[in-house]
Amino acid sequence: MRISRLFIEQDLSQSTVVTLEANAAHYLRNVLRLKKGFQLTVFNGRGGEYAATVEEVSRKVVSLHIDEWRDVNVESPLAIELGLSVSRGERIDVAIQKATELGVTVITPVITQHCIVKLTEERRLQRHQHWQSIVYRACEQCGRNVPPKLNVTLNLADWLTSDLPASRIIFEPGKAGTLKTHSKPDGDVSVLIGPEGGFSEQEVIDAQEAGFSALGFGPRIVRNETAAIASIAAMQVLWGDMG
Repeated sequence: MRISRLFIEQDLSQSTVVTLEANAAHYLRNVLRLKKGFQLTVFNGRGGEYAATVEEVSRKVVSLHIDEWRDVNVESPLAIELGLSVSRGERIDVAIQKATELGVTVITPVITQHCIVKLTEERRLQRHQHWQSIVYRACEQCGRNVPPKLNVTLNLADWLTSDLPASRIIFEPGKAGTLKTHSKPDGDVSVLIGPEGGFSEQEVIDAQEAGFSALGFGPRIVRNETAAIASIAAMQVLWGDMG
């Protein structure tokens, strides 16, 4: 039987009992439906993981006995920073989930000229909380113990002028170059994925002036979430730990 994994935003140490905070307690009690005596794996994003045993489950208290620490690291040697244009509905949720599973290091949702979704400042914070939960659940599923950093949504111009890895790639339909013909990055890489309506001509120019190489996806035009998943998987095969 598969052992459940749970991300906990709390200090953890071996041979202690931890009372879970509200969100983690709700998830263990109502989603995982674990009972007293059940074993699971817990991690807090600081490296490694712990075996744990459910100590108590009630409406008021959920606690775990923290057992031995395990030095488990499945992080890719290729650090990828993803600039992901915000798309509608579940599409961006899927892209963030799969990007996490595929090993990206940093995810920044970005607002571009042709983004259909418009976010107020309050809405940006609400969506960030929602996407952060998706990141944690994806790490639980895929075995990562270090969740990728999820930045609050930025406008594209602000992201382009931030401290990005030196190797930079933007995907744009019709470009002749592909990942296969692109030189292997010397270190970390940043990748920019466009919105459902595509980048504006000026945005592509701005990205190239910021050091981005414009590459294509071959003869087909793919959706925003497909481009994110396919490009990350391809980079992990070519330059990361999936080759």
